[in-house]
Amino acid sequence: MRSFFWSLIYGLLALLVEVCGTYEVDPGQVHAQSYAQRRNVARPQFPPQRTLNPAASDNQCQSRPLDLVFIIDSSRSVRPMEFEKVKIFLADMVDTLDVGPEATRVAVVNYASTVKIEFLLKDHLDKVTMKQAISRIDPLAAGTMTGLAIKKAMDEAFTEQSGARSRSKGITKVAIIVTDGRPQDQVEEVSAAARASGIEIYAVGVDRADMQSLRLMASQPLDDHVFYVETYGVIEKLTSKFRETLCGLDPCAMGHDCEHICVNNVSSFYCQCREGYVLNVDKKTCSLKKVKAEVIQDPCMCEARLAFQRQAQNALQDLSARHIL
Repeated sequence: MRSFFWSLIYGLLALLVEVCGTYEVDPGQVHAQSYAQRRNVARPQFPPQRTLNPAASDNQCQSRPLDLVFIIDSSRSVRPMEFEKVKIFLADMVDTLDVGPEATRVAVVNYASTVKIEFLLKDHLDKVTMKQAISRIDPLAAGTMTGLAIKKAMDEAFTEQSGARSRSKGITKVAIIVTDGRPQDQVEEVSAAARASGIEIYAVGVDRADMQSLRLMASQPLDDHVFYVETYGVIEKLTSKFRETLCGLDPCAMGHDCEHICVNNVSSFYCQCREGYVLNVDKKTCSLKKVKAEVIQDPCMCEARLAFQRQAQNALQDLSARHIL
């Protein structure tokens, strides 16, 4: 009985050695895995940190055509990793928009104590090259001359020479300012001049941004044009907010006075009628189509009718002749 027991033990040990030899388990690897497992239990899991990928493209909505200029603060207070977050935000915004020569055009103005136009509205008319240009932007590192940046955008970035569309085309001009500090120059007058020239201004404040300055820069109503986030780490959350703001709304869904069918025409709508109807001169109501009635007679029926008429006429003449005579 004892010999059988030891034989069983030796057999199990031999099997264990064979298994370990097959898998060649590294004790150091086991230790590393155990440490990782303990660390994972102790700390919650977070999604991987995002980096700017110029080739990626998210789902977009059909935005109304815009001449859009981003005015971004890259002063000393914006750390390098925070500035990378701003660039990811810009790339996400580009993915959201319908970019193209006849759609939305985008420019970027970078500022600190000096102002640099990174690229103009006419420079990049597709998403891939535009996001590649965004990935190459470097911070300027000193000062916060926000007013100077707004003026340069108004005087140089929003001109027809730089790729902005003429007023006659009715393209909305939008500036989105991103800053985390207090302007070191005056912003009220230059912002008022920009708004008076037809530029709609959105002001985005981060962390230590001065809310009063944001309100002086932004268009009315302020509740729709002033945004604030606690850190650059969550600035990407604003992408969905701007998606709602900048994406074209269906004018038909917002109310119309078409009698039959409303057709969305990007920034407006027009009316159509159902089959069998025509649009009236008021371009809203519909009337039945007038159908010209054509009576088509069977030639055989016509000949029979003529023959009957001749017979009846002959019979009447015969009767008349008998009575008269």
